[in-house]
Amino acid sequence: MVVILLGPPGVGKGTQAVRLADATRGEHISTGDLLRAARREGTELGQKAQGYMDAGELVPDDLILDLVRDHLTGVAAEASILFDGFPRTIAQANRLDAVLSDVGRQVDRVVLLQASNETLLKRLSGRRSCSECGAVFNIYFNDSQGDGICDRCGGPLLHRIDDEPDTVAHRLQVYEEQTAPLVAHYQAHAAGLVRVEAGRGTEEVFVDFRAAVG
Repeated sequence: MVVILLGPPGVGKGTQAVRLADATRGEHISTGDLLRAARREGTELGQKAQGYMDAGELVPDDLILDLVRDHLTGVAAEASILFDGFPRTIAQANRLDAVLSDVGRQVDRVVLLQASNETLLKRLSGRRSCSECGAVFNIYFNDSQGDGICDRCGGPLLHRIDDEPDTVAHRLQVYEEQTAPLVAHYQAHAAGLVRVEAGRGTEEVFVDFRAAVG
């Protein structure tokens, strides 16, 4: 099964995707994690991505999708796949369909997590991300047990620059302009789309998210 998890910044996509992947022994795919891993390992694709980042440019869709394709070839055929926050545009969605087809897969479920802007602002300002494994915590809702330390791998937790209050409003605006149109796209897609109210506790959201995935 292939699941696409959509939603605005701060809605909890990473938290829910990691948890479901752990519970089902599935594969959690975040393109940000793929980029960091490729750079760390010094792969050919990682070196290309580094070149764009060093120049202050966005990594092109072609390169992102090549990373996804390479990663998918190493995933067991019986393993579920959860895409966390990708695709972000309709163009990426169409390209991802083609990549999945190349490896004998297709999108089976699309889940949209949604919450009020007030909730999103608080979650973003309190979010702390592990620099090693990508796990996400929040000082208001889901804090780590160790002060500034990841509960999963022991790595340091960081407050991302793009979670600073001055940038949050802009990020939400960009989401509405670029990513929200995916909602209509996937409503018309063969996989359909299920909405889950994510402005609640992590446990409540997870129950509904898992039910939506089936």
